[in-house]
Amino acid sequence: MAKRNPYREQRLVIATYNVNNVRRRLDNLLNWLAHAGPDIVCLQELKCRDDQFPEDAINKAGYQAVWHGEKTWNGVAILSRNATPILIRDELPGDPSDRQSRYIEAAVRGIVIGCLYLPNGNPQPGPRFDYKLTWFKRLTRHAATLKAAGVPVALVGDYNVAPTELDIYPTRSWDDDALIQPESRAAFAKLLKQGWIDALREAHPAEQLYTFWDYKRQRWPRNAGLRLDHILLSPDLAQRLIDAGVDREERGREGASDHAPAWALLAAD
Repeated sequence: MAKRNPYREQRLVIATYNVNNVRRRLDNLLNWLAHAGPDIVCLQELKCRDDQFPEDAINKAGYQAVWHGEKTWNGVAILSRNATPILIRDELPGDPSDRQSRYIEAAVRGIVIGCLYLPNGNPQPGPRFDYKLTWFKRLTRHAATLKAAGVPVALVGDYNVAPTELDIYPTRSWDDDALIQPESRAAFAKLLKQGWIDALREAHPAEQLYTFWDYKRQRWPRNAGLRLDHILLSPDLAQRLIDAGVDREERGREGASDHAPAWALLAAD
């Protein structure tokens, strides 16, 4: 994604990036922020405690942040350039006993941003897949509440679902994986039926786009990817959509995450 400095005051870029360990890949993140210049960024898989989040480095890069970390796994954050994100909540409603750090929500520049890291669900069938589907139901209920509020909303992050065959390279090797099970895809489709707009698919209705390439089996060199990272826009926000895409070159950099950033370019309000 090229810099858009001449039009920055007229446009807004919302991005999602599963950074797969924010401290280990901090240089990758900072370099991408510097040359891409997104306005709002949702991060997943921080893999650090709250007190380990690299706030100083993020601030020096020109961003303010809210985050919810977790030792070893999970963790989500919302970064904002030239604006302070106002924290709304740092957990998904619906299950007070769920302590996994998978959801954070903030108001940024007049938009409610929900940053999420949906459970992977493997192996399936089993309790992890059940947790994935239950979490998805909670997200869908909360999404309906947000949509009914009548404010611009973006639900952004790693959904751990490749929604259709267009979102995975031609293969049978993932047939038993939770990422492409009929139940997972049905849950994503049910969420969309509320009226949310899939920004990447709206901009590229028939193109194979990937945001994730597993480290195994030479999947990056073979472009054997999946589209797991999604930016869903409320209908009023979707009216401002100009373009969307994936900064796939980030996946090929030294020390990269197994995900690449995805972004949506919106007209300023």
